[in-house]
Amino acid sequence: MQPVKVIDTIELFPVLHEQLVSLLEELTPDQWQSPTVLRGWCVKDIASHIIDGHFRRVALYRDRYIDPNPPRIDSYQSLVDYLNQLNHDWVIATRRISPAQLLDWLRQVGPEVYQLFKTLPPHDAATFSVAWAGEESSQNWFHIAREYTELWHHQQQIRLAVDQTEPLMNAALYHPVIDTFMRALPYTYRSVMAPEATRIRFTLTNLTGSWYLYRAATDWQLVTDIADQQPVTDVSIDGQLAWRLFTKGLTDAEAASSVTIEGDQSLGNPVLRMLSVMA
Repeated sequence: MQPVKVIDTIELFPVLHEQLVSLLEELTPDQWQSPTVLRGWCVKDIASHIIDGHFRRVALYRDRYIDPNPPRIDSYQSLVDYLNQLNHDWVIATRRISPAQLLDWLRQVGPEVYQLFKTLPPHDAATFSVAWAGEESSQNWFHIAREYTELWHHQQQIRLAVDQTEPLMNAALYHPVIDTFMRALPYTYRSVMAPEATRIRFTLTNLTGSWYLYRAATDWQLVTDIADQQPVTDVSIDGQLAWRLFTKGLTDAEAASSVTIEGDQSLGNPVLRMLSVMA
């Protein structure tokens, strides 16, 4: 068995940026106001949220600026609440900003974020850990991969609203998203008990390769293979819906129908509650 590898997403940022700019440039006024899977947010709101994230990255990495009066963060939930409030405040404030102005901001700041990420040593400690993976400290490569998934899935939420999802579903752009999301598996299974050496396989219907959980003596580990050993449980996930499953974009019924479990059902069910976003 081999541990999972570093995910290099740096050179995908310009591709994703160009896809988003091209999409937004073609939207009609009505499409900008289309409702999305994020309750209460329209397409324009999500586009504004993406830009907000970019501005925060520039403030942090270029200007070394952090809110001088940060709130007390003493739990996962308090962090989620803080981020949700930040996101809400920005979106409400920028509803007075035109789509054309948002596009101007996006064209400017998107490439700047890419250049800043390129300067970060991949194995140095990141400023922020990937909390949804249960990490108290993360390396830059994982933090950057997390940021890539944020930009990918928010753009895909826009695309879902205007029925243009296919451009981001090609393996080159989508596989790194799922590969990053799957790093939440060991944390999701942290309370699931099983005999040592238990193996669980996860596959997506439209992507090559599989992800495996291996039960070590004290925890679950994500590995790239299990040699010739047969998994106790095989979990197959609808590849078209997987990104929505892990970002709270499905109802409970939709989530259940997106997953097929063969073998020990109790070892497959936890994936239905896995989250690879801060929520």
